Amino acid sequence: MREPVYPIRSGDYTAEVVARGAGLRALEHSGRALTETWEADERPPLSAGLVLAPWPNRIRDGYFYFDGVEHQLALTEPARGNAIHGLVRRDDWQLVEHSAHRVEQTIRVGLHKGWPYPLQLTVAHELGPSGLTVSHTATNIGAMPAPFGLGVHAYLRAGDTPLDECTLRLTAGTRLPLDPDRMLPVGNSESVYGTEYDFTTPRSLAGVQLDTPFSSIVPDPDGRARHELRAPDGSGAVLWADRRFGWVQVFTADPANGKGYPGRGRALAVEPMTCPPDAFNSGIDQVVLGPGQSWSGTWGIGAL
Repeated sequence: MREPVYPIRSGDYTAEVVARGAGLRALEHSGRALTETWEADERPPLSAGLVLAPWPNRIRDGYFYFDGVEHQLALTEPARGNAIHGLVRRDDWQLVEHSAHRVEQTIRVGLHKGWPYPLQLTVAHELGPSGLTVSHTATNIGAMPAPFGLGVHAYLRAGDTPLDECTLRLTAGTRLPLDPDRMLPVGNSESVYGTEYDFTTPRSLAGVQLDTPFSSIVPDPDGRARHELRAPDGSGAVLWADRRFGWVQVFTADPANGKGYPGRGRALAVEPMTCPPDAFNSGIDQVVLGPGQSWSGTWGIGAL
C-alpha cells in the first residue's frame, strides 16, 4: 500500500510531507532544493525530515528516573546501548487536514516499554510567502506528569551545490561535548568562540565533520534564531526556530564516516531541538507536562 504523500504549494514554494514520521520529504523554491529528499515509499535515510518525540537524540542505556520512578526504555540504538529519537519517527501519523498550502497530522504516543505517559502530538506544515512554517503541539492526555522533548531531523540543501562548496552560519555560542563512541554528553557546555566549532560567522564546510549539539542560541529581534547554509553565489536555505527550541544538533552525513546520504554523499542535518541529548537524565531543558497541559513550538525553512 502506497504511503500517503501530501503536496503543498504557495507562490514559488513547493513541499511534500509524508505520513511516516510526519516527515518533510521535499522543500523547493523556484525548483531549487532547500532540503534533502528521498524516493517516495522508501525509508527516509538517516531519519531525514522526521519528527523526534517524546525525546530527541539519545537516552543513555535507555534508562531515566522521573517523578520517583525508574524507567527502562527499549534500546533502539543497540550498538551504542541507547534509546534514540523517541517513539514516533517510524509510525504513520493520522491526517487531520490537507489544503493547497497546509497539512496537519496527529499521533497518539501510547504506552511503550519504559514509557507510561500517553501524549497527543500534532504537527502542521504550512507554506507561505516566506517559506515553510512547522508548528508542533504536545498534550499530556494521561493522569501523571510526563517528561517531554522534541526535535526534527531536518537536512538543509543549497540547491545542487556540493556541501564542501557551501558555508554554514550558526546562531549558537556554546557546544556540548560528546563521547565519540556513544555520542552522549561528557562535561558541561563550552564556548565555541575561536574554536573549530565557531560558526557564528559563515565558514566553509569543506571537509568539516560534525555531530554536535549547540546551544546559547541568540534570537533576532523577532524572536527567531536563524541558521544559514549558503552556496558561493549567496543562495541557499535558512532554518529558523522560536525560543522553545534552545538547541540545534548539526550532523554531517558522509561516506567517510559510514553514513553517506544516498545519491548525495555529504549532506548536512540542522536539527532544531528543545533539549540536548540525554536530557531525561541531566534535566537540562527537559519539559514537564502536567495532566492536560500542552506545549507548542514553531520552526521553519526559507530560501536565501
